Amino acid sequence: MNLKSLALAGTLVAAGLGSVATTALAQSGDQFFPALVYRTGAYAPNGVPFANGYVDYLKLVNARGGINGVRVSWEECETGYATDRGVECYERLKNRGGGATVFQPLSTGITFALTEKAPTDKIPLITAGYGRSESTDGMVFKWNFPLLGTYWDAADILIQHLGAKEGGLDKLRGKKIALVFHDSPYGKEPIPLLEERAKMHGFQLQLLPVTHPGVEQTATWLQIRRDRPDYVLLWGWGVMNSTSLRQAQTTGFPRERMYGVWWAGAEPDVKDVGEGARGYNALALQHGAEKNAKVAQEILAQLHAKGQGTGPREEVGDVLYMRGLVSAMLAVEGVFRAQERFGKGKRMSGEQARWGYENLNLTQARLNALGFEGVMRPLSTSCADHRGDVWARVHTWDGTKWNFTSDWLQSDQTIIKPMIKSAADKYSQEKNIPRRPGSDCQS
Repeated sequence: MNLKSLALAGTLVAAGLGSVATTALAQSGDQFFPALVYRTGAYAPNGVPFANGYVDYLKLVNARGGINGVRVSWEECETGYATDRGVECYERLKNRGGGATVFQPLSTGITFALTEKAPTDKIPLITAGYGRSESTDGMVFKWNFPLLGTYWDAADILIQHLGAKEGGLDKLRGKKIALVFHDSPYGKEPIPLLEERAKMHGFQLQLLPVTHPGVEQTATWLQIRRDRPDYVLLWGWGVMNSTSLRQAQTTGFPRERMYGVWWAGAEPDVKDVGEGARGYNALALQHGAEKNAKVAQEILAQLHAKGQGTGPREEVGDVLYMRGLVSAMLAVEGVFRAQERFGKGKRMSGEQARWGYENLNLTQARLNALGFEGVMRPLSTSCADHRGDVWARVHTWDGTKWNFTSDWLQSDQTIIKPMIKSAADKYSQEKNIPRRPGSDCQS
């Protein structure tokens, strides 16, 4: 089966899964969570497990009694990973169910578009592990929450990790590092950080864009074979990732010298390549595959055992399924936090939920109680910091499964914070958005 056939097969499978209880119609007083998804198209193999995990967690919340008794409802809207369709979905769903609580675009391009709309509509955006890196600065980006980490964080962690492998960052001088990236806002986002690190350490950065959807990469990998970079960083999504790995195998580039971002390190990226992907490394956005996590086991018992699971039982605990679970959990926990201030057991508006996301305090005890022990670390946010602490690990494909191969890693905030401040100030000036005064931090 060729790559285009694989993409089509993924689309057909995804379309079938899309009919499985993906909407819970809102009732009066419900807390409504719109879900922007892509269950069809070239990105469906990655979009489907995320969507299934997201919806399953919302179902689990209702099975647990809701948010202090408030029932959760949701409705999916298919974006196909296209920015224009994402904006259409936003407009369609923003006033449903008494008003949207929060949007999670699952696309950096859609995030850029909705960043312009969220302040007017007073609906927060959670972009966990993606989106605008400078939106970490909550004093400018009041409605954006790039929780857990940004692409600047991911790129910085990878360069630090490569430096450590070489015996120190100074040993990167003279090395060639190629970035094979999806030619979109997503793929371009890490470039400023990588350029900054290249200046600091003297390595040569080679930028190799790949056109949507990423199935045509022959010329890219012939260039890699010719130029022989020391490392390849992969910033792909959907079928692009497995295509890159197949091309690396064909051209003889060692998979051990390939490192993907956390959206290029899941089962759909490697399982059809199998042994050909052995040795490939990718960042894990804290969690990896977590089949034994308590929350995964609870979903199997409370949903799948009763025929109420959204997708196949076998995917529960897979990397992107867990990413969807974590993202839904963050959305719900912001509402729990908001209820502490605005009224326990009451439905929260988007504006009230925004306060909750800005004041998150996910302690280890709370994570354990939710079933996320060992899946992620504590997370807190503030008025100035809409991201929270960043933690990641590297996991490596052994031909059949992912295994963690590094300790916990963190980005260097002495490099990233000035970049965030500079970019946020530029955005503030361009859009004529003044920085928030301290008095606005409790609004």
